Amino acid sequence: MKRTKTQLDPDFDPTPSATASGPAARKPIPAIAALSVVVTAFLVWLVYFKGTVAAPQWILALPAANALLNSLSAVCLVLGYRNIRRGNRRVHMRFMVSAVIFSGLFLISYITYHYFHGDTKFPGQGLIRPVYFALLISHILLSVVALPLVFATLWYATRKQFGFHRRVARWTFPIWLYVSVTGVIVFLVLKAYT
Repeated sequence: MKRTKTQLDPDFDPTPSATASGPAARKPIPAIAALSVVVTAFLVWLVYFKGTVAAPQWILALPAANALLNSLSAVCLVLGYRNIRRGNRRVHMRFMVSAVIFSGLFLISYITYHYFHGDTKFPGQGLIRPVYFALLISHILLSVVALPLVFATLWYATRKQFGFHRRVARWTFPIWLYVSVTGVIVFLVLKAYT
């Protein structure tokens, strides 16, 4: 039997549910949007409005842990992307699940840190100040965009709707990678100026 190019594609899924559009594709969107809004609102309240609480000493190690978790997530994202491009779906899945785990651990650590610490003021002056805030603002805004994209990409992958998964992942991957990398850069710049 002659195989077509589509069948050789590692993301090819012949099932109708993987390629059809309509209600099946849109089913998770309201729940994903609602969850993303709740998480984002909680984080804004936590960082900017809650205030500080007396912190144990170990809290001071969390920003470095956050940078490490973001770094590990970025590495897993790149390796996952590389493996799916090579057609190795199983290894791709392992790296992407690892990226989700590292990002989830980052979120737990981030929430813990900001529960005690609140907002971190940037003391840098001169040219670095607008550069830092441009980087920080793009990081924050794209992290808000990345959250529902990651949820949707995961949803379609777990439902084996690889057509939808691939379409969403084309947006998710670069945004999630940017957020992971800029999170590390923001930490390094803050560390250099505090």
